[in-house]
Amino acid sequence: MSQSVAAKRYALALFELAQQNGQTASIQEELHELKKVFRDNNGLGLLLESPRLPLAKKKELLADLFKGANQLILNTLYVLLDGKRINEVIHFVDEFNIFANDSAGVAEAKVYSTLPISDEVSQSISNAFAQKVGKQSLRIENIIDPTLLGGIRLQIGNQIYDSSVSAKLERLKRDLIGS
Repeated sequence: MSQSVAAKRYALALFELAQQNGQTASIQEELHELKKVFRDNNGLGLLLESPRLPLAKKKELLADLFKGANQLILNTLYVLLDGKRINEVIHFVDEFNIFANDSAGVAEAKVYSTLPISDEVSQSISNAFAQKVGKQSLRIENIIDPTLLGGIRLQIGNQIYDSSVSAKLERLKRDLIGS
């Protein structure tokens, strides 16, 4: 996760406003999409950081790009621009997610599998592992990893639960070889 103190401060401010307005979940969803945009378009961040483009044009560009976004998110982006912190957007979103998830009793989890998992499987994984990490539920991101051969690998924070075929074969190999 982010080590940026500034990103954490901006995220906390937006989180508190979102809670006051009862919009935490919707803002979290929109921020997820915002993060994708900034992560997938490096040129956008570079353009917004450029000293050659006037601040008013940068704000106009953001307003056009995110015209359907929640006004609290747009205002936060403007404040990040004003403070020359637009490069913190991805860290800011990560920090917001930490606040929102902690408040809702949710943990982020990554499930690595060879094929996409169904909603039912995702829900059963959430039910089985959420209490192990002291949460009410898990927000699962499914990542396809053909090197697993079968089974799944679950990562919640820094904890990994590995029941993949490749991990089982590796353990068997270590047991047989003795190293």
